[in-house]
Amino acid sequence: MSSVEQYQVRPIGWVRSPLSDRADAPRQGDEGAPPADIVLDTDVVAAAKDLRPGDEVIVLTWLHRADRTVLAVHPRGDHARPETGVFATRSPDRPNPIGLHRVTIAESDGHILTVHGLEAIDGTPVLDLKPVLGPAAER
Repeated sequence: MSSVEQYQVRPIGWVRSPLSDRADAPRQGDEGAPPADIVLDTDVVAAAKDLRPGDEVIVLTWLHRADRTVLAVHPRGDHARPETGVFATRSPDRPNPIGLHRVTIAESDGHILTVHGLEAIDGTPVLDLKPVLGPAAER
């Protein structure tokens, strides 16, 4: 099936972070990412009303500075490692640069969620938030 369909996704908010350059951002959130804010659009604030400090959520972002033509990389930029297809890596450069970030909510204040573990740079569009699921018996 090679039909090309278009799908429209709109941001629900934006990342506000001291990280402004990809080169300065840690490769993963648990590798030294500073606290950051997710600033939600006012029309989606009600969707976040049950998120609390301590909750773990998955943040889906659009990595807006990514190179969408890249299909293979040397993992972590290490040329001693073999070139690997991007679907087997967490490279931000990929055909659809959707970022996946597991974060912990530190503070919730209306339309602003302060989180730990978000390595996205300032201005990154946020596409969605999803809770981290616990064991099946607790769902």
